[in-house]
Amino acid sequence: MTFRNGLDSLLRPEDSVLVLIDHQPYQLANVNSHDPQAVVNNTVALAKMAKAFKVPTILTSVIAGRGGLLFKQLTDLFPDQKVIDRTFINTWEDKPTVDAVKATGRKQLIIAGLWTEVCVAMPAIHAAGEGWDVTVVTDACGGASVEAHQVAIQRMIAGGVNMMTWMAVGSEWQRDWARLDTAALLPDILVDHCGGAGMAYLWEQQLLNTPVGQAG
Repeated sequence: MTFRNGLDSLLRPEDSVLVLIDHQPYQLANVNSHDPQAVVNNTVALAKMAKAFKVPTILTSVIAGRGGLLFKQLTDLFPDQKVIDRTFINTWEDKPTVDAVKATGRKQLIIAGLWTEVCVAMPAIHAAGEGWDVTVVTDACGGASVEAHQVAIQRMIAGGVNMMTWMAVGSEWQRDWARLDTAALLPDILVDHCGGAGMAYLWEQQLLNTPVGQAG
């Protein structure tokens, strides 16, 4: 087993590249490991985090003419970016996508997609075997069943792939609240995508701005 420990094992925005794979209607329709609405929410939150930290984000679909276009929320975030449409199920066998990743010059490869057991596991295991530092964002993925998602995660871990959730990725990129340029961008993402934590943040701001004696 490959052990990840030490400071160099933490994600760095300046060395990260995000690949979002096959977040399309056809795939989403058969996600049964997660609430599909949560998958959309978490994927968009991850993409917004990447944009805030200036992490290059590569969008790719598979046979979009039949499976549907990528979620509009994603393409709206990157309006000037062309989605790479593939025939390969394994993204890491698709030369245009791999070339786009390599062109960034970064080695921390972060992957999320649908389905976990197919279009995520294949490239993650393949790239890890080539020496890439691969992280899969599990809550921005989804499988055809709970078992399929969980077995895929076990298989990838056995292959040396790191597992994280979108909030953990963003927190690791931030690392230090003294990094004010990015810290200022995070509250809006939390409010829009982080449920109770986002609402608690708004409540905190309300209380901090309420004069003493006027609360309640």
